[in-house]
Amino acid sequence: MTISRRLGILIVCGVPAIIGGGILYGFFHNYTPVVIYEIVLVLCAAGLISK
Repeated sequence: MTISRRLGILIVCGVPAIIGGGILYGFFHNYTPVVIYEIVLVLCAAGLISK
């Protein structure tokens, strides 16, 4: 996998992190669900990049 493809995957995973984090904070008014959501996204992105 080329470096440009890996960077593209990180960008595609970064957009849901920002939008989804804001939505979760809006629902729960707490950062704990946001942190859990971010960790799950990082693990998914790492799994995609490691292939």
